[in-house]
Amino acid sequence: MVLRNKRLVFAACLAITATALGWMLLSTSEPPVAKPSVSQTDKDAITITEKQAALVKVEAAHEYEFAIQRRAIGTVDFNQEKTVQVFSQYPGRIKQVFVTAGDTVSLNQPLFSIESPDLLQATSTLISAAGVRVLANKALERVKKMAGIQASSQRDLDQAASDQQTAEANYRSARDAMRIFGKTDLEIDAIISTKKLNSELIVLSPMAGKVISRNAQPGLFVQPGSTPAPVAVADQTTMWIIANVPETELAFIKEGQPLVASIAALPGVRYQGKIVNIGAAVDSATRRVAVRAEITNPDNLLRAQMLASYVIETNSPKKYIAIPAESIVREGDGTITTFVTSDNRTFKRRSLTIGLTQNNQVQVLSGLTLGENIASDGAIFLSNALALQSR
Repeated sequence: MVLRNKRLVFAACLAITATALGWMLLSTSEPPVAKPSVSQTDKDAITITEKQAALVKVEAAHEYEFAIQRRAIGTVDFNQEKTVQVFSQYPGRIKQVFVTAGDTVSLNQPLFSIESPDLLQATSTLISAAGVRVLANKALERVKKMAGIQASSQRDLDQAASDQQTAEANYRSARDAMRIFGKTDLEIDAIISTKKLNSELIVLSPMAGKVISRNAQPGLFVQPGSTPAPVAVADQTTMWIIANVPETELAFIKEGQPLVASIAALPGVRYQGKIVNIGAAVDSATRRVAVRAEITNPDNLLRAQMLASYVIETNSPKKYIAIPAESIVREGDGTITTFVTSDNRTFKRRSLTIGLTQNNQVQVLSGLTLGENIASDGAIFLSNALALQSR
């Protein structure tokens, strides 16, 4: 009985041993796949296949000469130094208007006319003075002839000469008054010969340019300096851009600095100009200063109140490490990154500090050294692949 029990125990041990050996053999032939732990460095690195590598362009970080610039945004305005508000020199009612807004006018071109009581009075005075002058001249000649035959006294001759001089002075004064109204000598002579009163005063353009506003209407009473002006004329060969610049930028901006302006409504067109004035005071609410630039307008496409921006070169160009704009990735948390490689297969994400962007080149302030290889094309693909790998 004891022997039989020993045999049963031995058989059970053999069965347990066989089962254990079987599980060991199964484990050896098909090992379980364990998920490896990933370090922080591994999370920022990705290895791509040879086929994928053909889609990623690699180039070295290089030096690029960046222009040292400041940018400002503002609006286009007329050059106020070449803009004239045209008023009548005398009060009166507008009789005719010869131009409309948008017309191009030349120097001394008629703009509008008014019925001027002052001109009517000056015309009447001229005609009267011309008549008195003629009579005074005749009287003097007659007295001279009579004095020659001793038919008049010296006193009469002196009086006639005095009257003629007074008449001549009044006549010349009347002609000068007509010239103030813009009348030419030919027009004055015509008034004297026809003895026709004329109260219509024609207001001429003081400059060549474009009519930018017209408030004149027939029958409207106008006075000198009473706003709005009947007509405004501007020379549009140059225009202003007025920008509000942060006070922190003032140290870099000087009068006379050249600039290149671009207009939102005219894409692709560039205008040359310079800084002509920097405001004397800072706005206490916005902490900004009005900076005025003057730009050329050769094609006459600029209009007042157009949105504009300009770039000012504030210093000589300098060389910095640069990489193409396509190699930059803007992460969801706002950081700027690129992908660095040493074998064109494994790429590591690296944070950068960048500065200017010019001609598709991005200035690298920190994060890269000169000559390091980066993914210049395909950086977005690498970023997406890395995000999938991290899931």
